[in-house]
Amino acid sequence: MANKGSINMEIGNDGVAVITMINPPVNALTLSAIEELKRFYQEAIDCDNVKAIVLSGANGRFCGGLDISVMENVHKHGDISLLPDASIGLVVNKIENGNKPSVAAIQGFALGGGLELAMGCSARIATPKCDLGLPELKLGVIPGCGGTQRLPRLVGTSKAVDMLMSSKTITSEEGKELGLIDAIVSSEELLIVARCWALDIVEGRQPNCNSLEKTDKLGPKDESLEILKSARQRYTVPRYRACLDVIEQGIVAGGYAGVLKEDKVFKELVLSNTAKGLLHVFLSELATTKVPSVTDIGLKPRRIEKVAVVGGGLMGSGIATALIISNISVVLKEINHEYLSKALKSVEANLQGFVTRGKLNQDKMKRTLSLLKGTLDYEDLKDVDMVIEAVNENVSLKQSIFEDIEKVCTSECIFASNTSTISLDVIGKRTSSQDRILGIHLFSPAHLMPLVEIVRTENTSPQVIVDVIKFTKILKKVPIVVKNCTGFAVNRSFFPYMQGPDLLANLGVDIFRIDRIITEFGMRLGPFHLQDLTGYGIFLAGVEEFVAAYPDRAFQSPLVQLMVENGREGKKKGKGYYMYNKGSKPEADHSVLQIVEESMRLTNIAPAGKPISVTDEEILEMIFFPVVNEACRVIEEGIVVRASDIDIASVHGFKFPSETGGVMFWADTIGCEYIYSKLKGWYEAYGDFFKPSAFLEQKAAKGLPLMQQERDHAELFAWK
Repeated sequence: MANKGSINMEIGNDGVAVITMINPPVNALTLSAIEELKRFYQEAIDCDNVKAIVLSGANGRFCGGLDISVMENVHKHGDISLLPDASIGLVVNKIENGNKPSVAAIQGFALGGGLELAMGCSARIATPKCDLGLPELKLGVIPGCGGTQRLPRLVGTSKAVDMLMSSKTITSEEGKELGLIDAIVSSEELLIVARCWALDIVEGRQPNCNSLEKTDKLGPKDESLEILKSARQRYTVPRYRACLDVIEQGIVAGGYAGVLKEDKVFKELVLSNTAKGLLHVFLSELATTKVPSVTDIGLKPRRIEKVAVVGGGLMGSGIATALIISNISVVLKEINHEYLSKALKSVEANLQGFVTRGKLNQDKMKRTLSLLKGTLDYEDLKDVDMVIEAVNENVSLKQSIFEDIEKVCTSECIFASNTSTISLDVIGKRTSSQDRILGIHLFSPAHLMPLVEIVRTENTSPQVIVDVIKFTKILKKVPIVVKNCTGFAVNRSFFPYMQGPDLLANLGVDIFRIDRIITEFGMRLGPFHLQDLTGYGIFLAGVEEFVAAYPDRAFQSPLVQLMVENGREGKKKGKGYYMYNKGSKPEADHSVLQIVEESMRLTNIAPAGKPISVTDEEILEMIFFPVVNEACRVIEEGIVVRASDIDIASVHGFKFPSETGGVMFWADTIGCEYIYSKLKGWYEAYGDFFKPSAFLEQKAAKGLPLMQQERDHAELFAWK
């Protein structure tokens, strides 16, 4: 037996060398592990007693790919020479062309570089239900160890393009059908079968397959090129196009030429701002479940298996859908039969949407619906593990619901509200269950949007927080734990995004120009189009809450109220800033500019009453720099655990472009000195809405990035 740190090699009496990757939890490929793999492979190749090699992973897992810290280090130093020579030096030269056959023994998963190692082997044996995939595009790069070349040769061009573009995994069973996996066996038999298969290759009883040289699955060249041409029409993002170009190079010039181009393109992409931003989002998501003095004190999450949802409107029915789709039993409470029937139909319609999109079949839909029960009686909530209140933003109504559920539910039942603005202390003040009260703020549509704000009060117990964090992961949501304040972290940070465009409109900036600039930046909708879709009532209610909470910096404008008075209420009435006709795209309604002019006259903030002159870049900055500014206050007040939680909130809650890394990461690429100077100038010109926060001012004065405090803040932060 030989051991070199994270790699182990054992040569059996049968002449098979078993090389095992040992780097918990996912057997990631560090720089040293890759060098150790090269050395062990060379030793096995040179050893006369070794006939064949089996490559495996320890602890029930094959390999999760390249260690993320390698890319972090490359980003930190801006030096691609810090990348390992794995594609040619290991996979091509040692595994694939090392003169002794290799068989990959896969269990658990083979992802990214892990799957690329396996595809370099002569055969792949897997246990049932392994996850196989190449998710690199989600991190802003393409596969870097031959994945763009070997996958099409093993599963065909069409399926390979689908897997690469979607970054989705397939199971080992699917892999067997496609030709990616040669055999599926039990975990007990895995190494035995893999060793025998390797010896069978030596003896000629099984083929010694060099996947880089296979062409049978590619089919006629013209067909593959047509598949790639079609894919380019669907995938226009540069890194996706680059991946398709690399695949094409291999089809046209051969697998090895494709590997060389893949290596070149990978190194170009790895230093891109997109790769840096997406890696930051990936790592920040992993960090959101780590809450000091909560998740690090040895508490074990309790199971939440049955949940009551009180209120079956848009949010309530969406929440119920998210729960039952995750195999959690739901009791949906409404106030009368009419509302209950409508709520149950809404849930069914949501599930039918999954069926239409191919994410659910009819049989599974029926089984999922069987987890849902409707009721008008609070008594039916007596055995639930959690109650989620999802009624309108009415304080007294929410308070009475919490009083009623406390009377019937168990002493361990968690009481949660889906409020987006109202203080949890106010909602639960009439109960004696303060330690079990928290907010679970999902975003609409709740069964589709990934973000959940877990809002704790000063009294919420750590056990309840731990329970709910685990619960949100079961729902396949991304949680951030936040303190209680008006708007919490997400809506509070982005309330300037609601008001900034309104302020610009009152300064005479064209509203349709604003929408165009914001969508070109990467937001899905411009702010005025978004107002049309969400409804003016929601906008006005939100502004009222924030004006009351933060009067020193809230901007008040009559624009939306004037819209309502002029018979415009957005999409629901077919007319807002845009015109909405069935079967056609929304069209800008330029007659609305007369209403904007009336609002300008009433606010009277435009210098000399004339529209200001601004560039597209300045418009973008005047909308998003106030968001950064408010997020600085959220960080300074300890509303979030860490600054990167704001990035996750912006990406998953407000669909801020993920390629930027989130709003705070984006701000650091610009520099807080510049942001501070711009805000200070606008503050002096246009008022308190732009007033720089003390946190931002201090960072700018010291020349520090806004994320500078990340590690210290995360480690030292303690909930009171």
